[in-house]
Amino acid sequence: MNIGKTIRHVITAAGLAWLGGMPTLSQASVVIGATRVIYAAKEPEVTLRLTNPGPAPALVQAWVDSGDTSSAPSNVHVPFIVTPPMSRIDPSKAQTLRIVYTGEPLPTDRESVFWLNVLDIPPKPSAEEADSNKIQLAFRTRIKLFFRPIGLKGKPEEAPAQLSWQLIHKDGKLAIQTHNPTPFHVSLTEVHVHSDGQVASFDEGDMVGPGKTRVFPLKGQAADTPGASVRHRALNDYGGPIEGETLLRPHAKNPPP
Repeated sequence: MNIGKTIRHVITAAGLAWLGGMPTLSQASVVIGATRVIYAAKEPEVTLRLTNPGPAPALVQAWVDSGDTSSAPSNVHVPFIVTPPMSRIDPSKAQTLRIVYTGEPLPTDRESVFWLNVLDIPPKPSAEEADSNKIQLAFRTRIKLFFRPIGLKGKPEEAPAQLSWQLIHKDGKLAIQTHNPTPFHVSLTEVHVHSDGQVASFDEGDMVGPGKTRVFPLKGQAADTPGASVRHRALNDYGGPIEGETLLRPHAKNPPP
């Protein structure tokens, strides 16, 4: 099945329906049973439950990519197999996806991250529905798939507290630079810098990889003053919040690139 062609056809049909008058919208019906997948290297496979609480059957395609949102399932090269790659989920029924690591070498000293895609394709409209103004859209959901080697030092839930933070200016604008010294990925949902009654924030969400340094733009005002701190919220393995507060690192004369 050509997934790109399928999406184009669905969107084109939606556009034609819109031109014909005010349409109704056919929404996604499949619910994914997690917000992220953790694949421990010692496990032969991991599973993920999909359910369809909607009134109509759903056609689902699932695959893993390495980060390119435009890559089609037939063009990706990743060390994982998802079965079944295509399935029909009837109303009030469920389907279990099996994700299997195929053994190609991955780093053993840090986590690797991939993306699991779940495409929810609505059923073909009936003859009666085809004559009405109804938009049908295919919905694709992408969630992170973390491959976690055996024997990594530390615990993933402790990684956010080990980030170091520093106020900098990038392109003439205030920003916060953070470094992750741990072997785990840290998914941040918000960051707030507090200094002398001022607050500057980054609330768009992003991820800091193992051993990586990232720079996030800030909205608001803050200064590198004694006692200035960073309050941050990250996500644990289950998608729940991990909140913490860390003092700003003193400004370095030669900050890392």
